[in-house]
Amino acid sequence: MKHLFLLLVLFSAAANADLATELLEASDQGRGGIKDGIEWSGKVQTFENGNETNREFLIKAKDHDALVEAVAPAKNKGEIFLFNDRQMWFFKPSLKKPVSISARQKLSGQAANGDIASTHYARDYAATVEKTEVIDGVKHHVLFLKAKATNLTYDQIRYWVSEKSKLATKAEFLTLQGVTFKRGFLEYENKLSVNGKVIPFISKLTIVDAKYENNKSILTYSNPKVVNHPVSLFNYNNMTR
Repeated sequence: MKHLFLLLVLFSAAANADLATELLEASDQGRGGIKDGIEWSGKVQTFENGNETNREFLIKAKDHDALVEAVAPAKNKGEIFLFNDRQMWFFKPSLKKPVSISARQKLSGQAANGDIASTHYARDYAATVEKTEVIDGVKHHVLFLKAKATNLTYDQIRYWVSEKSKLATKAEFLTLQGVTFKRGFLEYENKLSVNGKVIPFISKLTIVDAKYENNKSILTYSNPKVVNHPVSLFNYNNMTR
């Protein structure tokens, strides 16, 4: 009887992990996790202590790599962020060569460097289903994500994924101690054609300081399209060319 109980526990845990992974993989696609390649325009609008700043980017991604080019304001134009697997690099015209940076460093306000193009949660986080919740009449699976590596944008995330759409609508970003320090809210008003199928694609991610809700960064996504980028685009050695 004891062995049967243990088998049931193990089976339940495996089923939980399988469901969590399935939900993550589906939700990643709506946030740019397109293996064949994708690009979109991005804007980061930040409200911090009564001040507003704006930055604009062109993001090109393929599988686990991404290249982010700053296009505005003029003082930041020419800056490049390269996501090469889980390693991140930064280059600007005044540098002789790219420098290694952390995905956790602040990009603008509440937005970290990794927020502009980190979309592969299914690969980067071990996930379990904590519970279910109903939000605006829609059932959501609440996932708990734990980072598989130390150089990811967040150590832990609580993640709400709609059972109906398989899209993430809400996130809590947690410290190692489990304290929420930022919250994210996701919207999907864009459409993207992938292999002949039209799918929803993220249009806005609002990241809010958990203590000071007036401090927030709004990431807006526009003009998403599938593009089969050459692998050479994401080569560290090509950043200075």
